[in-house]
Amino acid sequence: MLEVDIFVSGVGITPFGKHNEYSLKELMLRAAKDALNDAGNPKIDAVIVGNFMGGAITNQEILGSMLVNDLGLGYIPSLKVEGACASGGIAIRQAVIGILSGAYENVLVVGGEKMKHASTEVVTQAINAAMDNGSSEKNAGLTFPGFFGLLANRYMYESGATKEHLANVVLQNRSYAVNNPMAQFQKPATLEEVMQAKQITDPLGLFDCSPITDGAASVVLSKNPSGIKIRASVQVSGPTNIQDLDSILQIPAIIESGKLAYEQASLGPSDIDVVEVHDCFSITELLAIEGLGFSNRLEGWRFIQEGHAGLNGKTPINTSGGLLSRGHPIGATGVAQFIQIVLQLRGQACNQVERARIGMAQNLGGTGAYSVVHVLERV
Repeated sequence: MLEVDIFVSGVGITPFGKHNEYSLKELMLRAAKDALNDAGNPKIDAVIVGNFMGGAITNQEILGSMLVNDLGLGYIPSLKVEGACASGGIAIRQAVIGILSGAYENVLVVGGEKMKHASTEVVTQAINAAMDNGSSEKNAGLTFPGFFGLLANRYMYESGATKEHLANVVLQNRSYAVNNPMAQFQKPATLEEVMQAKQITDPLGLFDCSPITDGAASVVLSKNPSGIKIRASVQVSGPTNIQDLDSILQIPAIIESGKLAYEQASLGPSDIDVVEVHDCFSITELLAIEGLGFSNRLEGWRFIQEGHAGLNGKTPINTSGGLLSRGHPIGATGVAQFIQIVLQLRGQACNQVERARIGMAQNLGGTGAYSVVHVLERV
């Protein structure tokens, strides 16, 4: 357990998708104002922003200071954190540390990204900044789809899973997103559509890859009691190069962050009622399911196929639609995952899980460079 009780007092999120009408700052302000209103507009002691590519593709930095001033929060500290796709989760983790230190009582966390205005080539180049420029794989031209395609091929070889089993991940997440008004993709998909979609990198097709997205999400964390308490907050770093992995089918950062979170919360996988995992690709969801202990190694595809991640299954997973269907505005993703768990525990979520009391959110950065896990409890 954390040494100081920390509660979630407010949440706010924009729809994910294409927002030509709003700048990055405006999206973040929308989410922040909703979170502050939800929290009852407490006095905020600090603002922490999660963002990955604001400078690279929107030419906008100093996001923390701009939000403080535009929200009228006074002369308080702010900062931006970056951890690739884990930027939002890391921002929440930093807010937790700030409250644990005694420096703050109420912290506003805002994650956001504006990506849809840029070309795929520009976005891909910006995302590739999350790879080691000095590595042989980066110099050989490896991209993130290429990396996870490599993992998917090996996974299918060792586990007996097929491309259709990857498609099952996509279809389940899309079935959840259909009911999420904030999701980027709210139209049902068929197995035929997923299987016949444009191939991005063998064996991953278009539906197996999270989309380019605009959006923002925000939470207020506080020492003041509310209905949702943080039981664990963990961040770890992991290997960034393939050659440093003992097995390419196990992402050490996911495994270690889950292990530490269970220890901190004095819980195990069977105690978790609902989970949001980082499904930047369909294969990543399977590796997260296994790494967090919800299924045996190389059996995550069976966990999905047998309905265990469904709404009435053992452990409902990605009830928001996940990155694959809710969308993946990189800096906002970890905060959006966290919010879905908060809403589940409040009984206010799309695809509500009955009697949900304990939830987990796991946010991955890079090819396993970071993993952040938060465990929340309804109290």
